[in-house]
Amino acid sequence: MFKMEQINLDNSFTIVKPYTSIIDIKNKFSKCDFVIISAEEHYYVVTKNDCSFLAAVDDSLSIIEWIEKVKWTPCTISTIAELSMLQTDWSRPVLIKDPEKEEIIGIITANQWVKQLELKNEELSAYFSTLAETINDAVTAVDQEGKVICWNSVAEGTYSIKRENILGQKIGEHFQSESIILHRILNEGRPVRGAYHRPNKDNHVLVNASPVIKGNTVIGGIATEHDITQIVRLNEELDSSLPLLIHQDNPFSSIIGVNVEIQKAVKIAQKVAYADIPVLLTGEPGSGKEMLAQAIHYGGSKRTGPFVTINCSAIPSSLLEIELFGYQKGVFTADKKTGKNGKIEQSHNGTLFIEEIDKMPLDIQEKFLHYLEHGSFYRVGTTELLTTHTRVIASASQALEAMVKEGKFNENLYYRLTVINIDIPPLRERPEDIVKLVEQFVQEFSSKYKKPVPKIASEVITILVNYEWPGNVRELRNVVERVILLNDENTIKSNHLQKNITSNHYVHNRDISGPHETSLQEEEKEELFMIQEALSKTYGNKSAAAKLLGMSRGTLYNKIKEYGLN
Repeated sequence: MFKMEQINLDNSFTIVKPYTSIIDIKNKFSKCDFVIISAEEHYYVVTKNDCSFLAAVDDSLSIIEWIEKVKWTPCTISTIAELSMLQTDWSRPVLIKDPEKEEIIGIITANQWVKQLELKNEELSAYFSTLAETINDAVTAVDQEGKVICWNSVAEGTYSIKRENILGQKIGEHFQSESIILHRILNEGRPVRGAYHRPNKDNHVLVNASPVIKGNTVIGGIATEHDITQIVRLNEELDSSLPLLIHQDNPFSSIIGVNVEIQKAVKIAQKVAYADIPVLLTGEPGSGKEMLAQAIHYGGSKRTGPFVTINCSAIPSSLLEIELFGYQKGVFTADKKTGKNGKIEQSHNGTLFIEEIDKMPLDIQEKFLHYLEHGSFYRVGTTELLTTHTRVIASASQALEAMVKEGKFNENLYYRLTVINIDIPPLRERPEDIVKLVEQFVQEFSSKYKKPVPKIASEVITILVNYEWPGNVRELRNVVERVILLNDENTIKSNHLQKNITSNHYVHNRDISGPHETSLQEEEKEELFMIQEALSKTYGNKSAAAKLLGMSRGTLYNKIKEYGLN
């Protein structure tokens, strides 16, 4: 943890031969504090404080004769690196040698060594305290007896326990013993990584914990706890207020679309609604996967059961297993009466919609695959096999086939899910559906906010039809809701839309009416005007515009490209 080379050595010494006289030894102390006697097999040290032992000795006597007579203890010789590792005899000062030159470079006494250790201990403590306060998680350290020796400010805030009220006390005095992971660390000596834990009824945390080992003995434990209480509560709130996006009585009528691909997707969904097999919905975020999942549920054999969702990208991976499979009573809290039903149990005789299954960790994928294959699973912390009858619909925003090739998605699970794969096209590929979607959302939110249904200016429709919609149907829905909520006029105009939506439209129009237009012949100007009018009347639907102009769709596409109307 610290470099022993930083130790300060005493170099006030001289080295003499063993037959140096006592009087010469006494004289040496006028210039140094230590005299080292280099004998054949040992080194001996006489300090300035040892002069009292030499006072009554014949000055003509050699130092080695005196050493042998009084049986003076030889000194330990060590390198700095070996100093803390050796069973050093500190009854005499220790000689420090250079490991390369094999010569004495300094002396350290027991008192000096103790002071050095105290200094290093203070430095280490300062570094450890600073590290604990730098970490954004709650940090707890206990000794071998479970007494708290570190409790950082985040821990104070998480558990509302002041540092002075817990340091030096056993952690079990503040938490139930059965719910303390550090107790398990002390007993078993095994680290814990990313484990979900409930130290009390109010807190949910993810824990990383490790034993502190000296030699082969566990002398303590350190844990960092990331507070996910707000995430858990938010997830519970979302579960309790899931929006119903379709009409239960006629669910597939809620999915608006004249686009060929979206109609194809709806037809497949209608056919598989009564088949009790997994369905995979693919498409960009916001393209309408949850709406189609609800339609399959309410339009199928499980419609009288619950519709439960779980989003793999919104829940920490360590918590995801708990949310999906549940846990046994007493596993994560000392309350033996408290357990948790997972989403699979909650959706018994109904439908479980797993959003963003491409974000599910591989180890959980393996366990979920077992459920799909056998219809049974184990709660976390139990060996009791549970069976449920649950319809599974999953969604993915990434290409699962590519993830399988990269080893990022379980191959067997992929084949289980892709028996029925319904792909939903992004909104930018079906602009002909935008007008009806806008009309539906205007009706929905006017009713929700108890406002009269406003008219929509033609310019607004043109802007919305030509916008790229990176957020797909969800973004369009949010835009309409915002407009209805904030607008009190009878007509929705372009100035009611957000700038990011209108800016591209106006930049595009400026480009058309600039230098390019002035270079056109009169007949070209007239043709351009007619094409713009046709596109405006059909809200950007190129097929309908081509029919209105009496030309083929291919010819219109070429004209659009020629005039820069893309």
